[in-house]
Amino acid sequence: MVNMQEQAKSMPLHPHPHDLVPRISPFVHHTVTKYGKNSFMWYGPTPSLILTNPEQIKEVFNKYHEFTRGHMNPLMYYLSPGLVTYEGDQWAKLRKMINPAFSLDKLKALIPTFAQSYNDMIREWEKMVSLSDDGTSEEVDVWPWFSNMSRDVISKAAVGSSYEEGRQIFDLITEQTQLVSYHQHRYYLPFWRFVHAKDKRRMEGIDRTVNESLKGIIQKKEKALKAGEATKNDILGRLIESNLKGTTELSMMDLIEECKLFYFAGQETTSTFLVWTIMLLSRHLDWQTRAREEVLQVFGKQTPDFDGLSRLTIVNMILYEVLRLYPPATYTDKLAEKDMKLGNLYVPAGVQIYIPLLMLNHDQETWGSDAKEFKPERFREGISKAGKGNSVAFFPFGWGPRICIGQNFALFEVKTALSLILQRFWFELSPSYSHAPSLAMAMRPKHGVHVILHKLES
Repeated sequence: MVNMQEQAKSMPLHPHPHDLVPRISPFVHHTVTKYGKNSFMWYGPTPSLILTNPEQIKEVFNKYHEFTRGHMNPLMYYLSPGLVTYEGDQWAKLRKMINPAFSLDKLKALIPTFAQSYNDMIREWEKMVSLSDDGTSEEVDVWPWFSNMSRDVISKAAVGSSYEEGRQIFDLITEQTQLVSYHQHRYYLPFWRFVHAKDKRRMEGIDRTVNESLKGIIQKKEKALKAGEATKNDILGRLIESNLKGTTELSMMDLIEECKLFYFAGQETTSTFLVWTIMLLSRHLDWQTRAREEVLQVFGKQTPDFDGLSRLTIVNMILYEVLRLYPPATYTDKLAEKDMKLGNLYVPAGVQIYIPLLMLNHDQETWGSDAKEFKPERFREGISKAGKGNSVAFFPFGWGPRICIGQNFALFEVKTALSLILQRFWFELSPSYSHAPSLAMAMRPKHGVHVILHKLES
């Protein structure tokens, strides 16, 4: 598996730019191509069933007591602790405590925070364009900008601190992501902990440092709230406030782990989501124009607001299509806790269920012969009727009771950022752009996304 991944990364993309499965999931692609859709593979002594039937997948997502996260790779706990790893009553209790912080009313209050961060970025872009040779355009690699801005948003909206205060945490989590990504399959090789002892110690050290930094931020905020300071509409502040009122009973470790999840998942999801959106709109200028016309019709040149963002139908279609072609998670897996029937399949207890989300999103039986093409119009009637034969096979944030708690946060942040960009610029791909999606924890652009920004007339 590791060898096939290394080989796939070293090869140029297939002629079709969005034919990503052979590059991102080469081993699973090879297995399904050779043995069919109901095939399985082995992780050491554990059989892993590759599940591709949408109805069976929905059943797995809905029966979360029978199909659990199971034996997650221990290295993943460094990146995705807390709510993601809990099961049963422990998960239900924590989810119930955290849910109010992610309500639409609370999200509505965060839109100005999203807008402030991305307006700061756009002002810098405007300075760059005005200083360019022709004064109207400038080539920019938008990937580092989006990475930094999503960090700034997470710092302010989720934790209530500044990007500068959280810079060390972000830098350490970035390093941790690279280490975990490199070792997550190698971990199962014999004597891994001895052969890679140096990296193992580094991962443990990063985890301790991040925990201590987050503990300091939490204690500082807790002290301020006890002294009567008002919350800044950030998620962490609401959780601590709820604790102080006795509404919730989150321990210090609960809060630390949820903060780590905010920092990792929030930054990683929105920055990659936004960068692939800009790449695709740079390639498809007709859809960029349609999106801009809708944004200007709804907001003019005013700052986007929650109600207006909720009415953006063309932008919604585009964002769903981006999530289909370039999903934030390329797969997920579950574990059968007992013998189960899934349609015509008998699944014994202890079998791992591997759900290849990227492969599902590119499947021609579900999406048609144009499955690997950018066609937002397939979502014109919403998600439920997007697939061939109205099949729902679209799970960018999961499905059922355990659907991602931060999905609306990510969608509204990206809508806000995209609206602000479309109000000020039109953009096209630079000739220097090299299309090379690469999988770390999420799908990132290996060489960045270079676009030429053109300032719109006021």
